[in-house]
Amino acid sequence: MAESINPLATGQPVYLVDGRRTPFLRARGVPGPFHAADLALQAARALLYQQPFAADAFDQVILGCVMPGADEANIARVVALRLGCGEQTPAWTVQRNCASGLQALDSAAQEIASGRSELVLAGGVEAMSHAPLLFSEAMARWLGKFNQARGSAARVKSLLAFRPALLQPVIALLRGLTDPVVGLNMGQTAEVLAHRFGIAREHMDSFALRSHQRLAAAHDGGRLDEIEPVYDDKGGYYTADDGLRRDTTMEKLARLKPVFDKPFGKVTAGNSAQITDGAAWLILASESAVERHGLKVLARVCDSQWAGVDPRQMGLGPVHAMAPLMARNRLDSGDIDFWEINEAFAAQVQACLCAWADADYCRQELGLAQAFAPIDEQRLNVDGGGISLGHPVGASGARIVLHLANTLKRSGARRGLASLCIGGGQGGAMLIEGVS
Repeated sequence: MAESINPLATGQPVYLVDGRRTPFLRARGVPGPFHAADLALQAARALLYQQPFAADAFDQVILGCVMPGADEANIARVVALRLGCGEQTPAWTVQRNCASGLQALDSAAQEIASGRSELVLAGGVEAMSHAPLLFSEAMARWLGKFNQARGSAARVKSLLAFRPALLQPVIALLRGLTDPVVGLNMGQTAEVLAHRFGIAREHMDSFALRSHQRLAAAHDGGRLDEIEPVYDDKGGYYTADDGLRRDTTMEKLARLKPVFDKPFGKVTAGNSAQITDGAAWLILASESAVERHGLKVLARVCDSQWAGVDPRQMGLGPVHAMAPLMARNRLDSGDIDFWEINEAFAAQVQACLCAWADADYCRQELGLAQAFAPIDEQRLNVDGGGISLGHPVGASGARIVLHLANTLKRSGARRGLASLCIGGGQGGAMLIEGVS
């Protein structure tokens, strides 16, 4: 069942006035050059430099993040204070798995629509390469008993109980990407969808290739000026999404082995989103804040929707979030000029496209009288997506809305719809409208 109707359409208008993101940096087996708070700070600082107001003008700061570091508790507050927003500006962190960045934007929009805030900094961040290695519960119990031992004899007895196997680390990232209720990791849920909708491996690889080609064209065509360079503490700098593989081909993709359902599966590293570090921010403002500060406007936030689905088929979440939103606004696919559906897996996006236009699915699963018109793939993820630029889970929801708003502005288009699937079996969607 979808969550309750969103009141954005009946409250005060909410505008997206500007935004920036870092390059998305692919994890390379070791902790990357930036912690999450560092990425968020650099992107926010670059965005603030472009504004006619100071950091303490924000009424709130809201940041989505799934795995903040041990020194980043309530990471939104950490970043807000480092940015100079001041002690009086409240800041809070939200977590809705893959859509945490979208949740931050939705929370900000609700605050403005209700009249409680006028100017909010909202976005998402993730440094997936810094996901911790953990001790097992068995090791934690041994440490606890050792620390509680009193006297030499008790400590020797405790030491004799130690086994090297206790040092086997728990990889937090792998645990985090596995649903604890159904016992499937996210790649396995994509395999479920590939089987259900009969999606061929060749079609997945073709979708992945297109993602890289479109991202390359966007970089070359100057359509990613939303990216701000970031600088590490060793003099290095990063200016572009480094997960882009310009030299990939169908032949190279076809040689990759299945990862999640060996040896017969179809989901590979090549047609899945990359493990990535990155941050993205947007400034949301009321009409009075736009007028007071003389702000330019990218787009207006029209509506949003959240939905729950079977965790085994979590990739269908966008369909269940977009459908009631579209119905509520009396829209069909042709009324949307550009779409952003986060590319967690090629199979997942392709399953959404199949379900969206399938009469039986729409009737039985969504309770609709008829299916939607097919989504025009020439208007879907026009500049690439998670497969080519990566999916830092806390940041992706903010990134797709930011890029969608820029796409509407650049093209003079009217409507855009951004959506993500969410680990645990949910979907989120946001409808925005271009403002001339």
